[in-house]
Amino acid sequence: MTDQAVDPDGAERTAHPAREDRFLGRTRELKELRADIERAGLDTLSGRKAPRARVLLIAGRPGSGRTSLAEQLVRQVAGRYPDGVLRARLSEPGGTPVPVEQAARDLLAALELPAPAGAAEDDLTAALRTALAGRRMLLLLDDAAGAEQVDALLPDAPDCLVVAVSGGPLTGIADVRPCTIGGLDTKSAVELLTGYAGSVRVTVDPRSAESLVEACQGHPAALVLAGGWLAARPQTAVSDLTKRLHTDAGDGTPLSRVFRLVYDQLPGPAARILRLLCLAPAGLADPHTASALAGCSVDAARTTLDDLVALGLLRALDTPLPQYEVPGCLHPLLRALAETQERPAELQLARARMLERTVRLLQSCRAITETDSPQAREKLSGLPPALRFPTPRAAADWLRTRRSALLASARLAVADGELDTLARRLMSQLVRALAAHVGTQAAAPDLYGLHGLVLDVAERRGLPREKAAALLNLGDLDAQTGRTREALVRYRAALDAGREANDPYATGRAMESVGGAYQELGDHDRAADWFGRALAERLARGEHPEAARLYGRIGTAHTYAGRYGEALRNWRAALAGYRRSGDVAASARALSEIARVQEYAGRPEESLRTCQEAVEWARRAEDARLQAALQLRLADTLDRLGDPASARLHRAAAERMLGEEAPEEDAGPEHGANACEIRSVSSED
Repeated sequence: MTDQAVDPDGAERTAHPAREDRFLGRTRELKELRADIERAGLDTLSGRKAPRARVLLIAGRPGSGRTSLAEQLVRQVAGRYPDGVLRARLSEPGGTPVPVEQAARDLLAALELPAPAGAAEDDLTAALRTALAGRRMLLLLDDAAGAEQVDALLPDAPDCLVVAVSGGPLTGIADVRPCTIGGLDTKSAVELLTGYAGSVRVTVDPRSAESLVEACQGHPAALVLAGGWLAARPQTAVSDLTKRLHTDAGDGTPLSRVFRLVYDQLPGPAARILRLLCLAPAGLADPHTASALAGCSVDAARTTLDDLVALGLLRALDTPLPQYEVPGCLHPLLRALAETQERPAELQLARARMLERTVRLLQSCRAITETDSPQAREKLSGLPPALRFPTPRAAADWLRTRRSALLASARLAVADGELDTLARRLMSQLVRALAAHVGTQAAAPDLYGLHGLVLDVAERRGLPREKAAALLNLGDLDAQTGRTREALVRYRAALDAGREANDPYATGRAMESVGGAYQELGDHDRAADWFGRALAERLARGEHPEAARLYGRIGTAHTYAGRYGEALRNWRAALAGYRRSGDVAASARALSEIARVQEYAGRPEESLRTCQEAVEWARRAEDARLQAALQLRLADTLDRLGDPASARLHRAAAERMLGEEAPEEDAGPEHGANACEIRSVSSED
């Protein structure tokens, strides 16, 4: 069967295995749009230099082909913009506007520029404008929900061009060039229909084809559905379909009439899957989504989805794994059907099944990476074969392909308000899967949003432990991106929540994080005080290794403050704790820090002896990099003591060690304060 597709808003694009997509008609509109690019703007006419990029607006109803027209224009003029083309979609298929912050982040990612986790919308849009300044680029902003979205993303670069696609005018943006489109001309519409129904039936009955185009009012999405319906019925004449549509001429728009005709002749299971796809997050579905929503097998769901693509009711995406998109023009029709033909309880059950399936897939996605864990292998073997991934690479591909849908699932689950238990499990598994496959640094922007959702649920449900965890995670991400004061506020709130939950781990972690934030801000007295509070908690619980680490952090704070006596006392306490626990490497680093403080205090002979002892402990710990760093410190100390010959020997030894050892990050004990992990939600799963 021929593959057929509707573009994101139902544009006139045909997908056929024998030929590439073709653009049909719109010659006049393209000519006007290209002329508008050359036409002088209001600023130019008034003698001023244009301060921002020119905006061309393509306005039309969903399904009118507005996106397809915009893409064709971009193809025709892209050569004038040597710095490339950027694309962003500003609404989800269901009509939900995409936050400007997310659109700006996606555009910065396309430019391969950093977008710090948790950055404010104004900061991201300012970074985007800075990145586009001086460039000659073309921006396609598809499916804009309003002028404020487009205005926030406009570059301050007159050599850039913005092509915006919207359902109506963008009031408030100066000098917008609008192009409002309606139906296709008859010749192009017939050609579009022929691409689906085949040339024979159109050739033998051209008048019926033209009458069908008239009944559809040249609406591309309606013609795609009509062509798909005819393609599935090779014995049916074009005139038969035309008569059916003329019979229902007074009932709704052309698109709704054709859709209803196609929908009414679907088998019952296929019709139910189709209408339930209005629940698919971000309008994106895969066989597992459809299977969970309808309660059928994955194979049956895959077959049904492919059949719906053939009818033009879905669009198959070009992704490594099967994924489908619900056309935006059909989403309101599907939602209306679901609300009238399914009871509210059935819709909620379908949502719950979909979220539960997603949770189990995320469990499998993460477990496949934990090959050394017997518990993970046991959990993986307990999953049905359809939910298992054959390799970690396959799991990573699934996670990447479904990323936007998974994040949308979390947002929708939290917004629902009645599925908070499933939402918490989903976010917990999604956080872990992203950390396993993407890494916490690369996934930081997504993790920031997820921890924010966890915080929303925790506050709504009165869960202080989870609130503390979310605040700590958000604070850590704020601190990593330089927003130390914001992080401090989060940590203090986490401390209050940890105390409310009577959670000693969260409380101690929050105290230590508050101290770390003050240290980053240069307030070493408060830093030492808060580290001392965290130390008292650890000592009271008999957690001696953690207490030793905190002694080191207190020593570091005193060192920065110039209180070397206090610093030495705390580092020696840390050393004693490490030796009691048998941690040779940590003992070597503590001796290294004691030698550093002694040197700062003007006691080079003591520093030399301590440094030599630290070298011996580092040798026992087989830490070559620490040995090399200590040899360099010995060399510096010997230079100050007037022994350059011995200093040269130690430097040569350090160079040999560094040449033999691959470079690694040298992190002293004071840098490990935030290495403690606290989970966002319950780890029952």
